Amino acid sequence: MAFVRTRDGINLHYTDLGSGPPVVLIHGWPLNGDMWDYQARFLAGNGFRVVAYDRRGFGRSDKPWDGYNYDNFSDDLADLIETLELRDVSLVGFSMGGGEIARYAARHGTGRLRKAALVAAVTPFLLETPDHHNGVKREVFDQMIDGLEADRPHFLAEFGKKFFGVGFLGGGVSSEMLQWSLMMAMQASPKATIDCVRAFGETDFRGDMPKLDIPVLVIHGYEDKTVPIDIAGRAAAEALPDARLVEYRSAPHGLFITEKDRLNRDLLDFLRG
Repeated sequence: MAFVRTRDGINLHYTDLGSGPPVVLIHGWPLNGDMWDYQARFLAGNGFRVVAYDRRGFGRSDKPWDGYNYDNFSDDLADLIETLELRDVSLVGFSMGGGEIARYAARHGTGRLRKAALVAAVTPFLLETPDHHNGVKREVFDQMIDGLEADRPHFLAEFGKKFFGVGFLGGGVSSEMLQWSLMMAMQASPKATIDCVRAFGETDFRGDMPKLDIPVLVIHGYEDKTVPIDIAGRAAAEALPDARLVEYRSAPHGLFITEKDRLNRDLLDFLRG
């Protein structure tokens, strides 16, 4: 297994497939880099070098007690890019992973970047506040944490059904796919899993978005019940200097599986363009 050591001594596990222009895939909560199975193999098979890593606290990366915030996450991404000597790199962030991209641009600039894609991402801001009236109520995130504290396997199993649209759109994914997702989620540190609910739920990226001054593809599912399109995908496209929004009309949050063929094509066209 391959690891990158961060500036504060955390070992991040990553996979490195193919050769060509580099693409870094950043996973969502509560999964790990393996969630990109279909996209990583597809892009590597179409002429790209594809790097997918496990966020600290998740997958096969180190699991420290604390430090689960987006400043650290973006620094981890910077350390990965610099250690692997990647330049003209394209970033693809799913859900929570979109936050790394925005905060990376704000803290480290876009000098090493070529393009970025925000897929069902949490940017620019989820939480309801006095100046963000249409956001998600804090009680929603409190309830998620209560569920994780009470029975983490059960909560994550039920969350996976909503994540993939099971019962909402009349199908979703196979039971085996739900099991695979749960296996990834259970590899994570319980502390990281809980702390990251606060991180992605409460971090305000509105000030970071203008710093992402490269071409950005925003993809979001119209039926996303986990990260609502109005406060995320549509708001992100409006906040970015150079963005194109693509809405998947019937897609839930977990569109990297439910819409994998379309997502693969859209990412390939964007990265080649």
